[in-house]
Amino acid sequence: MSSFEIVLGLVVLATVVAAVAGRLSAPAPSLLVLAGLAVGSLPGVPAVRLSPDVVTLVVLPPLLYAAGHDLSIRELRSVWRPVAVLAVGLVLATAVAVAGVAGLLLDVPPEVGFVLGAVLASTDPVAVTALARTLRLPARLETLVSAESLFNDATSLVLFKVAVGVVVAGGAVPWTSAGVDLARLGGGGAVVGFGVALAVAALRRRTRDPVLETVITLVTPYAIYALAEAAHVSGVTAVVVAAVTVSALGPRLTSATNRLQLAAVTGTVVFLLESVVFALIGLQLPGLARDLPADRWLVPVVALTGTVVLMRLVWVFPLVAVIQARARETVSWAAPAVATWAGTRGVVPLAAALSIPLTVADGSPFPHRELLLVVAIGVCVLTLVVQGLTLQTLTRRSGVAEPPAVAEREHVLADLALAEAALTRARELAAPGLAPSAPLGGLIEALDDRRDRAESRLRELDSEHRVDAGPAADGGATAAGDDYRSLRRVVLAAERDELARLQADAVISDATWRRLQQSLDLEEAALNTAWQDAED
Repeated sequence: MSSFEIVLGLVVLATVVAAVAGRLSAPAPSLLVLAGLAVGSLPGVPAVRLSPDVVTLVVLPPLLYAAGHDLSIRELRSVWRPVAVLAVGLVLATAVAVAGVAGLLLDVPPEVGFVLGAVLASTDPVAVTALARTLRLPARLETLVSAESLFNDATSLVLFKVAVGVVVAGGAVPWTSAGVDLARLGGGGAVVGFGVALAVAALRRRTRDPVLETVITLVTPYAIYALAEAAHVSGVTAVVVAAVTVSALGPRLTSATNRLQLAAVTGTVVFLLESVVFALIGLQLPGLARDLPADRWLVPVVALTGTVVLMRLVWVFPLVAVIQARARETVSWAAPAVATWAGTRGVVPLAAALSIPLTVADGSPFPHRELLLVVAIGVCVLTLVVQGLTLQTLTRRSGVAEPPAVAEREHVLADLALAEAALTRARELAAPGLAPSAPLGGLIEALDDRRDRAESRLRELDSEHRVDAGPAADGGATAAGDDYRSLRRVVLAAERDELARLQADAVISDATWRRLQQSLDLEEAALNTAWQDAED
């Protein structure tokens, strides 16, 4: 079976699984891993061996870029201290604990066990972000989990390089240089990512061709990762920092039409890459484990999964309790339990495990490489399946998930504020001579109707009646003439200013902001299309 046939089959499989996941309200990554396991276990299916370059150079950069792009900078500022503690302290503690358990159960030397510890020490940003899409976590908790998974890779990368270097060279652990390496890799990656992000932002501001801007956006994460790695700093950190920076500048970089096209294209790319890589995680395990007795790796996989979960529990509970106390919230077990259970392993640990060298300095095979690979992938599979499939239930039963009515009410209030801002601007134009009276009267009437509908929806929500939270469209816009469209553009700018104010003042969450921005983009794109049709 050729590589093309495997990839094509995985894409078809992923499409079917994604459709089933939507109907079952189950996370697609977990179902994809299960589907990969099932296919890989079928008789006659050849063992799949994935090259580390495919993961680190093809799959990882765009997925990290997409995950970082969705990170809320505003929420990140409020949790950066616990994120830093988890990204460094928890990674170190987990690596040591995994190395100890691996030494006991796998009967491997301490330095080899530490290689496995470094591989499994950090949570996976791709898996965590993919799972978080199915939940309704409070903004701060979601940011904590996502940011930690994005920023802990520099630490695990340093540990991994140190551990592998010790095994390859047969020397002692150079702990004195580990801190310097961490600062160089993480800090250097942040500098490269920030610098390239500014250059990309400047380039995109001057680009109006939607096809060219799409190409720039798709190439950006690969270019950043390659530049960072060439500079011998963390490519992962560089991509994440660049994504967060570009996201903060995003609304000012491009037009509404281009932004909609970019969202559609990048969404498709992320879906395809995530689908293929999660299916491959499950598909690889049966082939790799065929030559190993089950008792050699199965019990260690379960024990090591328990180890990483336990270490996360010990560190996350007190940190989340401190966050709740400082925010004057009731300290409870629910939020730290969800944050602990959300720490799955996936693509990044897979890439690290695959990059373990084949040989050491004297040319002999890397000790226990196949066993380390099977155990690492086994832990990834177990966390993605068990934690992934039960995380939504835990979130719902613990009461951490926000009720749909909360997000709906915030959206309605914001939509009402935008309608008021648009009405204010339209009435300012009603002064004699500023605008044609006939189309302006129609616009004000449509905006009045939109405001009334928003107020009605708000009353229904306050009465605990579920209603459609979709934005109310302004009647008559598609059938209006050039004067109406010109006026609508003016009040649309007022709505954008009000939306920016709501976000800057933390009145609305980033999720609501993105949703309303998309609504405004859709309306502006429709106005542009109608204008072009009228000219033609």
